[in-house]
Amino acid sequence: MIKLTQASLQRGHKILLEKASLTVHIGEKLGVIGANGSGKSSLFKLLIGELAVDAGDLHVPSAWKTAHMAQEVGAGERTALDYVQDGDTELRAIEQAIAKVGDDGEKLANLYAQYEHIDGYTAAARAMQLIAGLGFCAADGARPVSDFSGGWRIRLNLAQALMCRSDLLLLDEPTNHLDLDATLWLEQRLKQYQGTLLIISHDRDFLDNVVTGIANFENTQLISYSGNYSAYERQKAERLAQQQAAFEKQQERITEIESFVRRFRAKATKAKQAQSRLKELERMEQLSPAHIDSPFNFRFPTPERIPQQLITLSDADLGYGNKVLLKKVQLSIHGNSRLGLLGANGAGKSTLMKTLVGEGGAKSTLLAGDRVEGAHLRIGYFNQHQLEALDMNASCALHLQRLSPKASEQEVRNFLGSFDFQGDRAFETIQHFSGGEKARLAMAIVAWQKPNLLLLDEPTNHLDLEVRHALTLALQGFDGAVVLVSHDRHLLRNSVEEFLLVDDGKVSLFDGDLHDYETWLTTKSASATGGQSPTETTAVQDKNTKKTERQNNAAMRAQLKPLTNAVKKLEKEIDKLQQSLTAVEQELSDPDIYTTGGETLTKTLKRQAEISEKLEMCEEEWMLKSEELETLTQG
Repeated sequence: MIKLTQASLQRGHKILLEKASLTVHIGEKLGVIGANGSGKSSLFKLLIGELAVDAGDLHVPSAWKTAHMAQEVGAGERTALDYVQDGDTELRAIEQAIAKVGDDGEKLANLYAQYEHIDGYTAAARAMQLIAGLGFCAADGARPVSDFSGGWRIRLNLAQALMCRSDLLLLDEPTNHLDLDATLWLEQRLKQYQGTLLIISHDRDFLDNVVTGIANFENTQLISYSGNYSAYERQKAERLAQQQAAFEKQQERITEIESFVRRFRAKATKAKQAQSRLKELERMEQLSPAHIDSPFNFRFPTPERIPQQLITLSDADLGYGNKVLLKKVQLSIHGNSRLGLLGANGAGKSTLMKTLVGEGGAKSTLLAGDRVEGAHLRIGYFNQHQLEALDMNASCALHLQRLSPKASEQEVRNFLGSFDFQGDRAFETIQHFSGGEKARLAMAIVAWQKPNLLLLDEPTNHLDLEVRHALTLALQGFDGAVVLVSHDRHLLRNSVEEFLLVDDGKVSLFDGDLHDYETWLTTKSASATGGQSPTETTAVQDKNTKKTERQNNAAMRAQLKPLTNAVKKLEKEIDKLQQSLTAVEQELSDPDIYTTGGETLTKTLKRQAEISEKLEMCEEEWMLKSEELETLTQG
């Protein structure tokens, strides 16, 4: 297992960890969460050896093979298929040995036997499965990496990490550059992963469906929670609800959510997705205390006017140049429309959004048909390209003041403060801002203009969980219309009322909710693979390989079983002793025990010493057994 003990870490002037401890058991799937800059990526650097703790200890089994998703974007001339296969370092090592072996027939035969044992002959097919699952087309495998944009290269880095045969897999924001379809595919892939998995993610549905535990960065500590993200919210909510100040804020938040529920309940019987969304809102009502300490409390201001008819597309062919992506689109956006766009990457969702935006976008994407704007239309458009359009030499305040020269400085300060640009931070140039801070500023600029139609294309990229939560609440309270493209299912489920499916050159109303869409995707994939889902196809292809591996590993498992059981038993005992020690130290933190003194204090101190001694003995024995186990595994 991974064990971080009384560890401290400082980067520059910022203390990230101070006497922090964390235990990750073999086979655990752990979600790592915390505010931007709290130390999540630095934790991963500790685990892969790029950083060392300033104090304390970190133990990672030396025999473990670690795979991690690189954040750097290379631009080499290797093909995408070769680049992904490079993730299997054992495969590449054997291939290089075969190329250098010369005429030694016996050695060559042994190398080919190893190659077959690691399933080398199917490596290219397995790599293509990863590429296809992450949204690439079949021809992309032969293209050089340099042909792809930054986001697509990050996808290749993810595929390379998944290609690696690893004991420990570290994924830092793996869904950031994925669409919903690819996110759903990755979710299923990670559920099948047999090793130990640590994921940094701000996608709550993704965490809910993949992880078995949460580690949260809280005040330079790593606080562990059992269960998925929803379980973490419940546990944290219970802790915060005990504090009076948190309780008062909780009541205010619940009132806001109840108001939204009442407004929506009248329409809740009209559609299946509405019922699903209402249940989610009721769950949010109970869990709201978990976010009481969030610094974000922004709102989209009430539009000055909300016309009944905002935009109408009639017999519209959409695309670029001579290429038509969507044909004969019929779509009306009304003042109360709340639409989510579903469909695979490349199906035309962003093209439809650009057409709705109008101005230069519509002229380049509307190839035929009509686009009609209603009177008093005021669009608020967000996409990732707007982050690149920000003036790096200007401050947050200056961006707003350019839009509204007559706005007072205090008005600008108050508005930016709700997006957590507090005090002088609102007047600093943004050139050193993080991606999350730039995304918040872009969202603030959209909100400042008081739109009556929000067109949001993947607004959650770079946003942490607290900002996403605030965005969800802001959209719930927005009085205008919303059209949303997002891979964040929680945001979709809680912000829109109907879904449009963009698929096969058409835009049509999707009769169902997100669960129905996932079922629809599975059925579609099964049809494309001749009746088998991607999971079933992979299982058939890997069946023979897994059988051989099981036979080869059976003898080793029999030899290792006594040691493995001993290690697990010690781990349970260590956890039990740590809980007991925490309870005793909690008793000793009560000032009353020292004023009363006497026998109670003496007994408590004696218990503390006894537990500490037992814990130290167990940890030493665990270390010896673990090293013995690693030696046998390596041998």
